[in-house]
Amino acid sequence: MAYSLKNELNKPERLACGHRMCAGCGAPLAVRGVLRAMDEDQKAVIGCATSCLEVSTFMYPYTSWKDSFIHNAFENSAATVSGVEAAHKAMLRKGKLNKDFKFIAFGGDGGTYDIGFQSLSGAMERGHDMVYVCYDNGAYMNTGTQRSSATPQFADTTTTPQGSHSNGKIQIRKDLASVMAAHDIPYIAQTTFVKNFKDLHEKSKKALDKKGAAYLSIMSPCPRGWRYPSEMLMEICQLAIDTCYWPMFEVEDGKWTLSYKPKNKRPIEDFLRPQGRFKHLFKPGNEHLIAEMQAEVDRKWDELLVRCGEK
Repeated sequence: MAYSLKNELNKPERLACGHRMCAGCGAPLAVRGVLRAMDEDQKAVIGCATSCLEVSTFMYPYTSWKDSFIHNAFENSAATVSGVEAAHKAMLRKGKLNKDFKFIAFGGDGGTYDIGFQSLSGAMERGHDMVYVCYDNGAYMNTGTQRSSATPQFADTTTTPQGSHSNGKIQIRKDLASVMAAHDIPYIAQTTFVKNFKDLHEKSKKALDKKGAAYLSIMSPCPRGWRYPSEMLMEICQLAIDTCYWPMFEVEDGKWTLSYKPKNKRPIEDFLRPQGRFKHLFKPGNEHLIAEMQAEVDRKWDELLVRCGEK
């Protein structure tokens, strides 16, 4: 049957409804998008770090996952899944198994950028045939919205509260997709939820079909931590890519390719304004903070254009 995005998006769900994720949360959309890219007859072994996603989709003895599922500690999702993948290879080699599986690890940015970075880097460097998916919501949302290294500059979090003597988090966010690209793995991609989910689906498909290690970074907004109305999820994502705060690109076998270039690049304040975590930036006298964020976004965007041969 010829490829049809409509048919692909109508595949049976592998993450069952009835989970406890918040309305307007991007994490379940990330999972559904990645798993839907698998062929219907394929089986997966999935590891998930302790996170909002894990505690809301797997409360023993109930689970929303239709594939084999392993609950990992906060820091070792990549290590666990890479170990299962290595064991699978050994059993195939010894003739004890004759079935093929996909191996997928999920983690939030806290369990990926920070506490789980060592195991992620190790799994990618060793080249395990697996896909690591970071659903990036920019903070430790499960434990109370503490800052992570994925938290954007000047965001108001419980550990970087804005106030009379603070403008929120002072550091710029870590560019983990570029760090993964430095591991020279076969596939890295950055995406989010826009239009008909075509970009998310196609990149997930590439990651799953690629032989070797692959990394997907999916911006997955959090309505509680970002403080936006639940129904604005898709609008927030569109603003993220139109302001170039969250560029969409892929690195396939070392080649950088830009996936989306806005016709009219919007100012960063359009992305910041709907979010309560940036409310303080719009107080009189804080105009220089927005200008500082804009300069950083422009710098990273120009750097990406050069990498992708667009400039």
